Amino acid sequence: MIPSHITISNIESNIIDFLSKNNYSKIGILVDNNSNKHCLPIIKKILKIPYSIIIIKSGEKEKNIKTCIKVWNSLSELKFDRKSLLINLGGGVISDLGGFIAATYMRGIDFINIPTTLLSQVDASVGGKLGINFNELKNHVGVFLNPKKIFIDTKLLKSLPIRELKSGFSEVIKHCIIKDKNEFYRLLNTNWKNYDWNDIVKHSIKIKSSIVKQDPLENGIRKILNFGHTVGHGIESIYMSKNNYLLHGEAIAIGIICESYISYTSNTLDKNELDLITKFITKTYNPNIINKNKIESILEVIIHDKKNINNKIKMSLIEKIGKCGYNYNINKLVINESINYYNSCI
Repeated sequence: MIPSHITISNIESNIIDFLSKNNYSKIGILVDNNSNKHCLPIIKKILKIPYSIIIIKSGEKEKNIKTCIKVWNSLSELKFDRKSLLINLGGGVISDLGGFIAATYMRGIDFINIPTTLLSQVDASVGGKLGINFNELKNHVGVFLNPKKIFIDTKLLKSLPIRELKSGFSEVIKHCIIKDKNEFYRLLNTNWKNYDWNDIVKHSIKIKSSIVKQDPLENGIRKILNFGHTVGHGIESIYMSKNNYLLHGEAIAIGIICESYISYTSNTLDKNELDLITKFITKTYNPNIINKNKIESILEVIIHDKKNINNKIKMSLIEKIGKCGYNYNINKLVINESINYYNSCI
């Protein structure tokens, strides 16, 4: 079931209806370079009331405390008060960063998200996780808080480059691997050009929201949503500032292969299903080799992962496609081995 604060349809009427029912003193729209160019013109046609635009640079590297300070300063200069609204228009970075900024400005102002990428529509928009990267550690500072509304319209995906669309698709694959075997096989056997993004977005949101509803603060079963992310975030963090940087979803796709391999070596996943997952990822993406000289740095980031307990690396592992467990203890050696396995498949 899709949560009541999320709507998936034509955004025009939904935004107008929401704003007509709420009397905000000021409205701000947070965008990055991409959403400012491709998506803001759509919103401008809808809004018939005064608003301010705050622009930040695009990219994961902007998801930091310096950007927060810049936006907080902008809100203060614009004299935003506690009855103001921040509209986050963009991808996962805008959703996470903008939500965190709103949740902490004057101890909290209302915010809504209009996710404009597949990644933000199927993942960042659901679950109330807000935050920023800190000291090159992914999402290391943040809070749990849902926006007042999330308005999703898959028409906004039309402006995305294929690389960005595929980045978001890794989270779709993950949702199927952890919870829906039939959908995994359906996507595996469907040509990319024939995907119905409206159905895919709805399906992913239903899976994630059902898990989040059971465990809002990630004390138990919600941890299965981290499948692929322990290794994936380690890889993303190391490659974030490189010339050959990886998008979030590209790093998670690699993490899915690595953590599927770890599931196999831990005797929770059979070889046939490992091969299917590996085949799906390598067929969908054009993945790069992970430089062996970077593996130790990746492991160092993983050691500081916020999901770890008592300095033990904790990971969610696949028991079979469609079923995932969590809180498995994993050592550095098998993670190193999983990256070598990934490299051997490229």
